Amino acid sequence: MAIPRRRHHHHSRARFIIPAITFTSFILLFLFFLSFLAPSPNDDNNLRHLRHDDLTGGEGGGNQIGVPQSRGQISAGLHNRDLWSSRNSKFFYGCSNASSKFAKAKAITRPNRYLLIVTSGGLNQQRTGITDAVVAARILNATLVVPKLDKTSFWKDSSDFSDIFDVDWFIKHLTTDVSIIKELPLRRGQIWVPQRMRVPRKCSDRCYINRVLPVLVKKHAVQISKFDYRLANKLDTDLQKLRCRVNYHALKFADPILEMGKKLVQRMRMSSKHYIALHLRFEPDMLAFSGCYYGGGDKERTELGKIRRRWKTLHSSNPDKARRQGRCPLTPEEVGLMLRGLGYGKDVHIYVASGEVYGGEETLAPLKALFPNFYSKDTIASKEELEPFSAYSSRMAALDFIVCDESDVFVTNNNGNMAKILAGRRRYFGHKPTIRPNAKKLNRVFINRNNMTSEEFASRVRAVQRGFMGEPKEVRPGRGEFHENPSSCICEDSEAEKKMDWGRRKIGKGNVAKKKDGDDMKKDIEAVVHDENVDYEPEMADPEDEDDEDSPLGEVSLGSSRVEALSNGTSIDYDLFMSEETELDELLSD
Repeated sequence: MAIPRRRHHHHSRARFIIPAITFTSFILLFLFFLSFLAPSPNDDNNLRHLRHDDLTGGEGGGNQIGVPQSRGQISAGLHNRDLWSSRNSKFFYGCSNASSKFAKAKAITRPNRYLLIVTSGGLNQQRTGITDAVVAARILNATLVVPKLDKTSFWKDSSDFSDIFDVDWFIKHLTTDVSIIKELPLRRGQIWVPQRMRVPRKCSDRCYINRVLPVLVKKHAVQISKFDYRLANKLDTDLQKLRCRVNYHALKFADPILEMGKKLVQRMRMSSKHYIALHLRFEPDMLAFSGCYYGGGDKERTELGKIRRRWKTLHSSNPDKARRQGRCPLTPEEVGLMLRGLGYGKDVHIYVASGEVYGGEETLAPLKALFPNFYSKDTIASKEELEPFSAYSSRMAALDFIVCDESDVFVTNNNGNMAKILAGRRRYFGHKPTIRPNAKKLNRVFINRNNMTSEEFASRVRAVQRGFMGEPKEVRPGRGEFHENPSSCICEDSEAEKKMDWGRRKIGKGNVAKKKDGDDMKKDIEAVVHDENVDYEPEMADPEDEDDEDSPLGEVSLGSSRVEALSNGTSIDYDLFMSEETELDELLSD
């Protein structure tokens, strides 16, 4: 009896086990089938890295990375940032009218007192000199002779003032501020040779009164050479506004340059509603001046080293350290990657303002792959159209200046003179977006880019670029170069603070990250300000600048007399100078 019961027991077990095995087999078969539909581990790993195909939209390999167009646009949209304008720019406007206390030129200009200046460097360096020369003449209550342009330095441009700027407009527009004449008058029927002298960089109004005024009173005509950045950054508000009237209103390009510049802008507008202007500044002289290295081996070191020796005061460089500190211009490819990270898609049109790019087409190829709609003055104008300008570096630079100034977005790749002048101008005329790469932090992003997804890369680029986008109030008033941050000439709508969207949030639970981001942005802005006093533009270094120190300021000793020489931006009482010529002559002859 026992045996039959055992057989019955085993038979019952089998009835439950067989269906369980069948069900388990079915599940395993189903999972096996699903495995064919899922990406392999290698494929998943590939998706975590960015590929060159994502950037160019084409096929083929390459281990370069970037941000796919669609992802870049989505990222930009998520952060609610208008790629082509500032949300808060409408609350600010340029304001440079003189105050009621600013006396007319006729009331303060002294007879037989003429100031001549000779500018230095390229177009934009000379522009700063011209602007400051007008203010210096005002401080000295002198008549300004139309400035002479630099014809002997690295750029070797033979253009006169009237070849670049509308001289008649310049004189007429500033009539109420400063007396300006085209030529120094004859003296007793003969050519008048002015007294030549130098002033230190960043010379204050008191510095001019101490150093230049005594010589001007005695000689009646003074010529200051190497006149670039020879006026202090901080001046009385009325003098700062005079700077703006000169730079943004009185300095108008000559008609031939204006007409050609307008044609270039129109042609860019015909091809696209919006365009970016990029001041690439990747010419051999810029790279040599920076002391940076871009992987070209002994050939690059030899070629750039030879150019670098033109600047006698430059010390030997540490390329790796310079790059870590953000002192190296980005490569064209890196500029393109930054723009894609900020959300500008492959269809965006780019105008490149540049001279001879080091490495030629090979260097430009990655940027053109990122942005195929790539233009320059040479591609949108014929040789015949450019012929009147092509032999003159300043005139060609003026054409680029106009196209960059009119662009929807301006991108600079260094902190040189054109970058500063245009950044200030674009702030004054409506805070049009002006992007300056945060090279120091971008360098770290580029180094780690192969370990990021496209979204991560875009997020990091946007984060490090806060404070470098040309938004209102990015830089505190009075900080940095005045030509780049003309805060005295930018006024704010009385209701602006209430209307502006700064993305501010109350600090509390869940907002610690926001506070940290705000602190990081503040540090970024302070880094911008700190760097603004460093010259990144190749200028002919002047050893004498290091030795120039201001003498004690505020008073000029005339024998037993002391004449206080203080400027309030309107007029200065110099009567004692004229009444004590004898003692002054003795002082100057010592």
